[in-house]
Amino acid sequence: MADILQTIVARKREEVAARKRLVPAGQLADGLSAAGAVRSVRKALAGSESGIIAEFKRRSPSKGWIRRGARPEEVVPAYERAGASALSVLTDGEFFGGSAGDLRVARASCALPVLRKEFIIDEFQLLEARILGADAVLLIAACLAPGQCADLCGRAHELGMEVLLEIHGEEELDYLAAGADMVGVNNRHLGSFRTDVQQSFRLAGALRERAAALPVRPLLVSESGLAEAQTVGDLRKAGFRGFLIGETFMKADDPGRALADFIGGIGKNG
Repeated sequence: MADILQTIVARKREEVAARKRLVPAGQLADGLSAAGAVRSVRKALAGSESGIIAEFKRRSPSKGWIRRGARPEEVVPAYERAGASALSVLTDGEFFGGSAGDLRVARASCALPVLRKEFIIDEFQLLEARILGADAVLLIAACLAPGQCADLCGRAHELGMEVLLEIHGEEELDYLAAGADMVGVNNRHLGSFRTDVQQSFRLAGALRERAAALPVRPLLVSESGLAEAQTVGDLRKAGFRGFLIGETFMKADDPGRALADFIGGIGKNG
């Protein structure tokens, strides 16, 4: 498979430029005063026995449609009732079938802390996220230069949001200096979309070592390919406290029931 990430980022630059022409950043910032209180994703994960960030996701570039007609006002409350610690909402439209409206509806549908899952390359997207009700945003190291990542992380904090920094390999460990609240290992390579859950285990030791040297130790998150409760239990023993899972639940007939059963399995294997 071709390097999908480069294609997505190139398209994202076009999308953001178009939105900025329609609504200048200064005008968008005027809406910040109406943004609600921020909930902490980090605290929710740290205080949870499961640490599940349940994701609302309709499709992916590698799998196609997972749940084409999914509605956040139905799935999100079911996730909350089932015991999710936090929520992730994909807002990319072209490649993942999401929208900014999904995030707004999700925020209104639950009391969970909400992460905006997006390919963020511009401060404009941070302003959008805060106004739409996001409590945290994803920054992907592979999409950003180190300085740009640090700048966006700092701006997100200024806006009151937390940051989940996503890395894919040991070569991106220097990005931890940006000061993110959480660091996630994506077990799915965003260039090829191949998935290897062992990537989180391989990076666990280096992450703990780097994190221990930082002024604020980020909470560790494992992302993608997590289909078994036993795997999550093993990752908790390796030091991870957050687990971002979408496809496993979204492909089920009842996503909320699938999440509840998964959390029950963690308890048996933890």
